[in-house]
Amino acid sequence: MITGARTWPRLCGVDLEVPLADGTTRRYVNLDCAASTPALDAVVSAVNQALPWYSSVHRGAGHLSQVSTRLYESARQAVGDFVGARPDDSVVFVRNTTDAINHLAACLRVPSGSTVLTTEIEHHANMLPWRRLGSVEHLPPPRSAAALLESMDAALRAAAGRVAVVAVTGASNVTGEVMPVGAMAQLAHRHGAIISVDAAQLAPHRTIDMATMDVDCLAFSGHKMYAPFGAGALVVRTALVADAEPLLAGGGAVDFVTVDDVLWTGMPDRLEAGSPNVIGAIALGVAATTLSAAGMERIAGHERELLARADRGLAGLRGVNRLRLWDHPDVDRLGVVTFTVDGMHHALVAAALSAEHAIGVRHGCFCAHPYITQLLGIDAVAADSVRISLRRGERAGIPGAVRASFSIGTTEHDIDVLIGALDELITHGPRLAYRQDEHTGDFLPLGDARTWPRFDGLPPLETAGHTAGCGQF
Repeated sequence: MITGARTWPRLCGVDLEVPLADGTTRRYVNLDCAASTPALDAVVSAVNQALPWYSSVHRGAGHLSQVSTRLYESARQAVGDFVGARPDDSVVFVRNTTDAINHLAACLRVPSGSTVLTTEIEHHANMLPWRRLGSVEHLPPPRSAAALLESMDAALRAAAGRVAVVAVTGASNVTGEVMPVGAMAQLAHRHGAIISVDAAQLAPHRTIDMATMDVDCLAFSGHKMYAPFGAGALVVRTALVADAEPLLAGGGAVDFVTVDDVLWTGMPDRLEAGSPNVIGAIALGVAATTLSAAGMERIAGHERELLARADRGLAGLRGVNRLRLWDHPDVDRLGVVTFTVDGMHHALVAAALSAEHAIGVRHGCFCAHPYITQLLGIDAVAADSVRISLRRGERAGIPGAVRASFSIGTTEHDIDVLIGALDELITHGPRLAYRQDEHTGDFLPLGDARTWPRFDGLPPLETAGHTAGCGQF
C-alpha cells in the first residue's frame, strides 16, 4: 500500500508550516488540489535551469533565442506525448483550460443552425464559451455512466445531424466521477459530431490517449498538473481550425500583413499570437514527463486508496452528507470528496478547518452552479432568491458545499487529519468565535493571531485585504 508522499516526485512546499489562529504553527494539509496543485520540485528545477537561457522564440537568430525556441518546441512534444496526440494534431499553448475552450469555441466553424450538446455537470469553463456558437443543449445529470450514454445517444438521434460538437468534462470537478470518454467519442462520431473534452481534472489523475479514445479536442491546465506557471494546452485536430481566423490577432500568428489584409500563418502558431509563455510551456512539458515517469495508473491506484479511506472516515461522522453523481462502489472517481455538514455553513466548516487545523479545502459551488444547486436540491424559486441576494451584494446566505481533493503528495495521515478535525468540529463545534463577512460570505475568526509571510518587492500582504472568498461561490 502506498502511504506517503516520499514515494512520489516531490512537491514544492510539501512540509510547509502555516500559522493557526491561536498563534501556533502546524504542517499544512493541502486538500484543495482540484483547484490548483503545488509545483513539482522537478518543474521548479527545470524552470530555474531554463531561466538563464530565456529569450524570445521562433524569430531570433541569437543563441539564447535558439535555445528557448528548442525548449519551447520540446515542451510541445512532451505535452503531445502525454495525452497521446496524433501526428495530425496541434498542441497549442494557452493560459489555462478556460482559455483553451474559448479559443476553440471562437475558431470552430459549424453549419448554421448547429447545436452544441453538453451536460449540466460541466464547469463554467466548458459551459459558457460554447454559447458563442449559438444553440446549446444541456443533458441533465445522469444517474449512471450507462444512463449518460443513453441520454446522449437519444439527444443525438433527435437532433438528426444538427449537433456539431459534443462538449463534455473528462471528470467532474465537483464529485470526481470519471466519464466514459471513449464511448462518448464513438457516439459523437456516429452521429457526425466532433467531441471536445475538458480534461482539467482528468489530465493530472488518469491516463489520456487521444488516439485510442478518438477525442478530437482536449483542453487542460498546468496549474492543476503541478506546473502553476501560467500555461495550459489545447490539443486539437489541426484540420478543424487550420483555416480559422484566430481569437487573438497579433505578431507571430501571421505570415504577411498589409494595411487592408492579413495572411494568417499555419498551426499551431496561428493560435499563439504574441510572445508566448515559454517558461510556462517548459513547466507544463516537464510536469507531463514527470507524471508519465511516475506512472498514471499508479497515481490512479494511489488516489483510489486515499478515497476509500476518506469514504470510510466520512461514513462514520454523523451529520455529514456526501454529494455524488453516481453512488456505486464500482464507480471510478478521482480523489475528491464533497460534502455538507448538518447545521453548519459550508464557509464556516472551511474556515475552521483552516484556522484551527491548518487544513486547506474549498467551499462554495466550485464554478459549476447548475450542478451543485441540483445536488443541494435548490429549486427555481430558491435560485431566484440567490440571484436577488447577489444583486444586493449579500452573500452570507449563498448555498454551497465543502470539497477536499487530493494530489500525489496526499498521504493517509492527511486523510486521517481531515477526518479527525471534522469529528471534533461536529462533536464540539469550532474552538473559536467567528464572524461572517457579508460581502464575501466567508467566516473570519475573532482574535486571529495568524501572521503573513513577507515577499520581497511586494507590499505587505496585510494591506492586500481579505480575499479568501473573492466574492465568489
